[in-house]
Amino acid sequence: MFSWKKVGKKSEKGTLQQGKKKRFSRKIILGIVSFFVLFIGIFSLWAGPTLFKVAPNANVFTSILRSIPGVSDSLNETDSGTTNIVLLGMRGEEVVGGGLLADTIMVASLSQENKQVLSLISIPRDLYVTVPESSQKAKINAVHALGESQKKGLGLEYMKTILSDVLGQEIHYAVSIDFAGFEQLIDALGGVTITLNEPFIEPLQFHEERVCDPNVFTVPSGNFEEKISGTTGKVKARYPLCYNANEECGGVFELPAGQNNLNGEKTLCYVRSRVTSSDFDRARRQQEVLKQLKEKALSLGLLIDFEKTNGILNALGNNVHTDLQLWEMKRFFELAQAFQSPEIRQKVLENSSEGLLYVPEETGGAGYILLPRGDSYAGIHEVFSSLVPKKDDGE
Repeated sequence: MFSWKKVGKKSEKGTLQQGKKKRFSRKIILGIVSFFVLFIGIFSLWAGPTLFKVAPNANVFTSILRSIPGVSDSLNETDSGTTNIVLLGMRGEEVVGGGLLADTIMVASLSQENKQVLSLISIPRDLYVTVPESSQKAKINAVHALGESQKKGLGLEYMKTILSDVLGQEIHYAVSIDFAGFEQLIDALGGVTITLNEPFIEPLQFHEERVCDPNVFTVPSGNFEEKISGTTGKVKARYPLCYNANEECGGVFELPAGQNNLNGEKTLCYVRSRVTSSDFDRARRQQEVLKQLKEKALSLGLLIDFEKTNGILNALGNNVHTDLQLWEMKRFFELAQAFQSPEIRQKVLENSSEGLLYVPEETGGAGYILLPRGDSYAGIHEVFSSLVPKKDDGE
């Protein structure tokens, strides 16, 4: 009897202790949950709705964990310590005349350790490649559009895959911006200044003739397009040609020699112009403008003021997309605050006599295309590696 009561008291005491432990455990769990809810709220306020538009596939919980002190927040990089990012420019989704075709393809390489942009390399849109996850051949500028037609965001992944193959190093991240976003970005920065040794003119690209129609090409040029009979050699039909009533870039785009202060619209015309010069010359102009944008952002203090940067992103809205996670965007922003400004190594892949590409005699109906010399990317791999010094190079 006595023993039974003693045992019962112990059991009762043990039950009380277990109850206290459970309540204490619940408080700990509740505290942890509350902390994460608060952290999510703060992080979401930091990120803002715009960043989620720019990075639609961002994982909030991963970004929160990466933001905790002590947790590694290092960006992806190669064994030599280089982070590679592809920058794409295009007309824009559902915009006539190009849509999601990549009009501009550049890869920027940076060093987290040395906090500097190491190089810029431009890839011509006519490079003929095999589309990832298929046996289909296409110009590299179509790879993004083909991926996006299957799944949102797949275009960026496809471009990273094919460029990793072409350049011989992993491309870690991708960012795309459309024409409207580019104009808005330039205007938000207060424009750019282009200094020319001689006048620049593009009289053809934006002033093309097409068969007259009732909606777009409505201004008669006085010229005609003739259809010739294959059997008789005589003219079968004659169609009047017209100009677009609302020509881009004023039809004939011109800049005088000397210093030119350009707004977003004129800068876009300048970096798009190619018919009278070439795709390769255009790529060089694009690289120079990109360097100017970096310097302008530094001079305005944008890289040390997240509110200003977020304000510009808000203005861009749906015109910019990236596969960067939010914590990676934050890390880029932090790195940018300490970036050095040495000379950036620049390269344009081209088909000159000493170039790495050539135009094949037979294209199988693919039109104007470029292929790597020796039908191998080995030469391009070597050049790209030379642009990106290793960690022990002291740069």
